[in-house]
Amino acid sequence: MSFLRRRSAKPAGPDFDVLAVDPGDWPGDLGAGLLPAPDGTCQGVFLRYDLFGGRGTAMIIGNLPEGSPAREVAEGEVPFEVAQLLQALGNDEKVTVDGVEDVPVMQGDNLLIVRRLKLSESRISCVQFDRSDGVLVTIAAWDRPITDDLYALLKPLPAELFQQG
Repeated sequence: MSFLRRRSAKPAGPDFDVLAVDPGDWPGDLGAGLLPAPDGTCQGVFLRYDLFGGRGTAMIIGNLPEGSPAREVAEGEVPFEVAQLLQALGNDEKVTVDGVEDVPVMQGDNLLIVRRLKLSESRISCVQFDRSDGVLVTIAAWDRPITDDLYALLKPLPAELFQQG
């Protein structure tokens, strides 16, 4: 997937392309967060989508490069994005991963192998896939299934979205 390659020039935000749903394609509010490392590098980007502004968090999409500590979760533990979704919802229930299923998905002419995580909380849908540049993308959604249509909406967001100023 050529549009998922690592950038050659260093942007103001993360040093990798962030794959997510463009804010212009989402009907609600968008919040973004960067996970910094002590050396100043970006160890992950998380985009939180609120449905129709103020109705509550509906989805979190995370992009974690290789070596990011947020990628390291114990067996049975939920990904960082699921924990962030639960926190945003004010839900302190213990949720675990009960199983994983690999599903092939076509994205244009490219085959994408998506891991669907089966969680103990059935109102959370969660999928993960590895990009060609080693970045792990995790999508966690509350009370809505993640369908193949969502993958068609994913695109790299411009670095300017993550600039401070």
